[in-house]
Parts: sequence; structure tokens; C-alpha cells
Amino acid sequence: MTRAAASLATLVVIALLAGCAAVGQGGAVTETDDDFGSVDVYAVLEDGSLSPTASGLTQDVWDTFTRVATLDFAAEVVLEYRVGDSDDSDTLAYVYQDDDLEYWVLAANLATSGDHEQLVATLIHEYGHILTLETSEVSPDVGVCSTLDLDEGCAAEDSVVFAFQRRFWSGYEDAPDPANSDADVAWEFYLEHEDDFVSDYAATNVVEDLAETFMTFVLEDEPTGTSTVAEKLDFFWRYPEFVAIRERIRAEFADDLGLAD
Repeated sequence: MTRAAASLATLVVIALLAGCAAVGQGGAVTETDDDFGSVDVYAVLEDGSLSPTASGLTQDVWDTFTRVATLDFAAEVVLEYRVGDSDDSDTLAYVYQDDDLEYWVLAANLATSGDHEQLVATLIHEYGHILTLETSEVSPDVGVCSTLDLDEGCAAEDSVVFAFQRRFWSGYEDAPDPANSDADVAWEFYLEHEDDFVSDYAATNVVEDLAETFMTFVLEDEPTGTSTVAEKLDFFWRYPEFVAIRERIRAEFADDLGLAD
């Protein structure tokens, strides 16, 4: 399905839902969400704008994401933007593949989006997921997977996530499953290998470790030393495309976050 057709399909679905669902901010359809309780749903148009038109923090979060990923990238791969406002959730944002797996949905929680520095870091993390889990990296159509079997599909032999898994996760005998989302399991694993991770959340599974490390790679200086964390950050320095992304994001947010060249 082309981007234009996918966008039209999303708008049709939202229009149909509007006839049987509550209406939220600015006319957005409101749906129930497992993480945020309820969300306002916006379609992402081909030019990267939202339908219906958003405002306030809802628009600010979307604008921040387009600065992280670029407007062209966001318009090309994100079909839907879902916005909640839940004090009961500590989730800032998440992404997942649309029914058409070439495209993605971004969900954000306004209740945890007020800290600009934290928001930028979170959206870089989510951008990392899209970059490393898109269909050229992870195939959803493989029956038997001989590399790394993920929720999104089977990692390609030359994929970034499979290279990361072989380099940093294959040696653990107590590693959580790639599909793990249990915070208690992640915490126990983290406590056993604390020096190997940029954050406790990175110990959730290999996919989250990759995204957390990517976020740290973008926001922090080039590592020195020979620690596992330094080696994980150096992993991204070996990919020219990621280095270029890092330089672009740091230039974009230099004034906001005080990032040096």
C-alpha cells in the first residue's frame, strides 16, 4: 500500500470511529488505551501535519518528534499519533507498527511530557525503535527464524539488532527473553549486570537495550575506556548512518539542551 493510500485508509477509519466514539481535543476521536486510559487519535497527513488540527502540548510533542526524526521521515513512516494524559502511567511514549507493517503509530502521554529534556530523550529512543525494527531490518513474514525472533518478526542476518544481540547479549545465561516486558525480571537482571547497561530499563530486553543505547549515543559524548557500556556506544559509532543522525539531532537541539558539537 502506498503512503497516500495508507493515509487515506487511516482517515477513513478515524472518520468511521467518530460516529461511535467520544470526541476529544479539537475534534479528535477518543479511544481506550491500555497504557494511558484514553487517547485522542490524530491521522498524520502526507505533509506531516495532523488531522484534526492539534494545539498546545499535543502539538508541541508532535513537533518535537518531527525535529528528532525530521518532518519528512515522520510524514513518510508514521500514520497515526495517539495522545493520552494519564498521571497513573509512568510511560512517556511508545511506538508500534500499524496493521500495514511498513508504517508506525506514535503514542505519547502528556502527563509525562512537560520535561523537555526527558521528552527529547524519550522520542530519540522511540525513533531508534523505528530505525532498527522497520521491515528491511526485521521481516514479519519468516516462518522459522534462524537469527533473532522478535515480536516484530525475524531479524535479518545483517540487521543492526541481530549484530547488537550477538555482540552483547549472546553470552548471558540469565538474559530476559527478547519479548520480555516484566519490570521485575528486568530489574533482577540489571542488578546482576548493572555495569553493562546505560539504564535499568535497558535491561528489559535486547530491543530496549538497543534503543536506550542509541539514545545515549546521540545525547552523550563519544565514549572512552573499555567498559561494556563504552563498547555498546562505540557499536553505533561504527555505522556512518547513525553518526550522521547523531550529528543532525545534536545540531537541531543544541540550543534547547546545550549540546556541544
